[in-house]
Parts: sequence; structure tokens; C-alpha cells
Amino acid sequence: RHLPHILDMIDKADLPERVKRDSTAVFRRLGEVEAAVHQVPVERVHFHEVGAVDSIADIVGACLGFALLGVEEIHCSAINTGSGTVSTEHGILPVPAPATAALLAGKPIYARGPQIELTTPTGAALATTLAAKFGPPPPMTLSATGYGAGSKEFREHANVLRVMVGEPT
Repeated sequence: RHLPHILDMIDKADLPERVKRDSTAVFRRLGEVEAAVHQVPVERVHFHEVGAVDSIADIVGACLGFALLGVEEIHCSAINTGSGTVSTEHGILPVPAPATAALLAGKPIYARGPQIELTTPTGAALATTLAAKFGPPPPMTLSATGYGAGSKEFREHANVLRVMVGEPT
């Protein structure tokens, strides 16, 4: 799927306007970076590597989740990119892969744990497009915490993404 087709699908979907706006912004950012990395016009970016269906579900689902939770501002911790290499259709690349590294430029990152890709371009695009700030959690009254588990099992640490929701204090 090419970026214009995905954006058209989002626009025609029965979704709240905020979800359409945020999903479109994330896909545009991801598309712009992929276009720069692959040296093609953004309209020609083909979402094969990141998996078009998976990316649509991940991006639209995350944006819908934030909207349903009433999240008004997102703060993100430093991002664990992982390390080592990742096998792609373009060959073996260092972690973070070029698109992920470009998306994370200027943001706090680190590498800890197994030598594997821990941050994908889709995850990096979500974080860097939607987060207002990066760093430690802001002062807040915590109202809920949720965890999403990844499919890979690591001996060194849990493979989870944590989301904390609260009111600013």
C-alpha cells in the first residue's frame, strides 16, 4: 500500500476526527522518513517493510486508544532501541534501522537488553509524532497503568510497553 491510499482509507473510516488527524500525522511522518531513507517521493512510499496492515492497526489503534482514554497530552520516556542487527528486505541493517534512527533524531534513546530490534519505525513514528515531551514522567495523580506484552520472550527483562494515565498536578 502506498501512503496516499492509506491516508484515504483513514479519511473514509468511521473514526473520530481526532483519531483521523493523529493517525494521518503519524503516517505522514513515517512516510516522509521512509521516503528520505529510500530516496523516493513520499507518494511512492510503499508500506511493505513495516507491514501496511500491521501499521494501520497499530497506528490507528493507538490513536483510538488515546482518544477513548481521554489523553490530552503524551509524555514519553527515553526509548530503548535495542541493539545488534535486524534482517530486512534490503539486507542486514544495524539497530536502530535507518528509518527508526531518523525518526528518533533529537530524542533521548538508549540500548539495553538483548541484541534485537526493540523499537520499530512504526513505534518510533507514534512516539515522536504524538509525544509532547520526552523524559521522566511529569508530576501527576496516577489513575491507571496498563501493559502491552510483546510476542518475544527475553530472559533479561520483560518485553512490555507501559502506559500510565493521570491528571497533571
